[in-house]
Amino acid sequence: MEPGSLFCFGLGYSAMRLANRLKAEGWHIAGTCREAEQAEKLRAAGIDAHVFAGGDVADAVWLEGATHVLSSVPPGQAGDPVLAAFGGILAERHDLAWVGYLSTTGVYGDTGGQWVDEATPVQANVERSRHRAQAERQWLGLHADHGLPVHLFRLAGIYGPGRSPLERIKAGRARRIDKPGHRFSRIHVDDIATVLMASMARPNPGAIYNVCDDEPVEPATVTAFGCELLGAEVPALIPFAEAAKSMTPMGLTFWQDNRRVRNDRIKRELGVTLAYPTYREGLRALAGGA
Repeated sequence: MEPGSLFCFGLGYSAMRLANRLKAEGWHIAGTCREAEQAEKLRAAGIDAHVFAGGDVADAVWLEGATHVLSSVPPGQAGDPVLAAFGGILAERHDLAWVGYLSTTGVYGDTGGQWVDEATPVQANVERSRHRAQAERQWLGLHADHGLPVHLFRLAGIYGPGRSPLERIKAGRARRIDKPGHRFSRIHVDDIATVLMASMARPNPGAIYNVCDDEPVEPATVTAFGCELLGAEVPALIPFAEAAKSMTPMGLTFWQDNRRVRNDRIKRELGVTLAYPTYREGLRALAGGA
């Protein structure tokens, strides 16, 4: 894939992993962040950063020269702030080679632990996931109505350096919640970047991809494995009903949906080989300092 120019709405944890990899390959990187201080740090690192906190007036100049666009900005009750400000500008950009939108597997809702794939109907039952589903429809609408080469990526729970169960274990805050059969899907941040780059190399406008690893499991299992890696004591299981009493309303919503997510399409269509096909490889690498 020849170097191009990537503009990222939301230069956060996942987008920066992609941006840094592409930058090392000679790409020009630009994008947005929410704070002026962060923008200065990004500029010092060679990234053309702009402050955008939603509700701002769009500036078409920011996107000049971009060949690829990625949005990782989440929607809120008022909708998708990127589409609200830049939707009209993007609709007129017929020269873009690829546009990606980072969504969530939460749009599938609760399936009682059954498997889902990209053909499974969206039935989000948590408010933030309903906002995501609406944003997905709007992004795909730009493809259908204006030919914008949009690709949707439904991400599972993201982990990686500085953001994994290992940090909670080291801080003595790890809990093992017992809710048998309730599984979560995960994805290492480096594998997200790999999937996005594979899609950029093989554009298929209108495509939807689940981005997750091969083995959805109960969180208690992951925590126990992390404790073994670090030589820490494995916390006793806490019944979900008891643990729920101290959870925030937001925290409880993560336990409302139970599903297992298939990732066959990223392998079949994009030729992706995951560096971390399960939590075991991912946590081993993190425990080793990778």
